[in-house]
Amino acid sequence: MEKVFGKWDTEEIEIEDPGLKNYINLNPETPLHKQGKQVKEPPVRPSVHIVERLINTLMRGGTGRKISGKVIRHRGGTGKKSKMYKTVKETFEKIEEETGKNPIEILVKAIENAAPREETTMIERGGIKRHQAVDSSPKRRVDFAIRNIGKSVAINTYKSTKSTSEVLKDELIKASNNDSDSFAIAQKINVERVAQSSK
Repeated sequence: MEKVFGKWDTEEIEIEDPGLKNYINLNPETPLHKQGKQVKEPPVRPSVHIVERLINTLMRGGTGRKISGKVIRHRGGTGKKSKMYKTVKETFEKIEEETGKNPIEILVKAIENAAPREETTMIERGGIKRHQAVDSSPKRRVDFAIRNIGKSVAINTYKSTKSTSEVLKDELIKASNNDSDSFAIAQKINVERVAQSSK
């Protein structure tokens, strides 16, 4: 059975949130670098391994990106998949050393905790626009969580002496513990609070 980075097994990892089970791919036979071979499949993202999705998200950061109102220029691997592959592997080694747990399990728990159950959409009636609370789809919940984990790395490596792997390790551990110091958890709380007030 193939292991992630040749070290970590995904067979015994349980996804506790039943809504996300079909959208977090932990299949050990799925390669971490499909080289675009999945592009013709209709549900593209769910077919990609969750670790590869994290790597792809981290590759997106770079010069001049505007995140949460700030223009961020971080040390991310813009388009350098091999660099982000090594960074994520290094992060997982640090997580295992610090927590003694399987880092893939920590990643899955972080995604489950950072995925909002509700958000808002704009409704227009008679020329009046207002926010309406709606349930988030499972696919959107996973996308939201992974995107905010990536944003956290971009923000916290900007003008920082910490390495990307160190920042990612801190974010994943905080998010897996449902700690509001985590950027992804703070964003989820904010989205759900706005949805709650729009009911």
